[in-house]
Amino acid sequence: MALAIIVMAAGKGTRMQSDLPKVLHQANKRPLIEYVLDTSLSLDPNIVILIIGHQSELVKAATEKYMVSTALQEPQLGTGHAVMQAEAQLTGFEGDVLILSGDAPLVNAKTLQKLIAFHHSRNAVATVLTADMEDPSGYGRIIRHINSDSVLKIVEQKDASAIEREVREINSGIYVFNARILFEALRQITTNNTQKEYYLTDVFSICFQSGKGVYAFKTDNPNEIIGINTLEQLHEAERLMQLQCETAKPK
Repeated sequence: MALAIIVMAAGKGTRMQSDLPKVLHQANKRPLIEYVLDTSLSLDPNIVILIIGHQSELVKAATEKYMVSTALQEPQLGTGHAVMQAEAQLTGFEGDVLILSGDAPLVNAKTLQKLIAFHHSRNAVATVLTADMEDPSGYGRIIRHINSDSVLKIVEQKDASAIEREVREINSGIYVFNARILFEALRQITTNNTQKEYYLTDVFSICFQSGKGVYAFKTDNPNEIIGINTLEQLHEAERLMQLQCETAKPK
């Protein structure tokens, strides 16, 4: 099956206390985006599309050594809007679209391979990478059908009931979609929300309403899906990377 990868790298990263694009902040002396692009290209995709926006020329210059395409998101009107910018480059593409975040450098290529294989095994139109978190506060929760791999709904914490907030399985923001279904659904979403943005997660609502199969694949390592939004999270990612290096050293 053909594979396209879309890497989200348009954001400002306001909470990083810097005007530097978030994906160019460094962990262990390398920009975050390099880790994600290395992992992406290791999957041997047909195409990698980097969605750029804030200080786009800086991000483009920092990634010019990689064999990737870019798509400009200007203005930035949400995650769904970001993915829309890749559609022109995927006209006629038949296959899977893997969506990654440029600020999540710890995700493992083997996990992504398992995610894609699981997606195929379920004949899914969409599959979400999930993890159980000891403290799921702030994350969207995955609500499954009882005793099933299929997803009933994905609910943001602010919209979750008291019972749903007890769920520890969270949405990582990493997805595999059938390309045709993805872009058909994106054409149906609106900005009818408080942020007046196009949310990628609204695609799942369209899939649920039409009865299309959405599944969840859970990684047993919640550390690898951590996104970096603050300097504290950046330092934690560095610590985890160093720990991985130490663990990987021959004894």
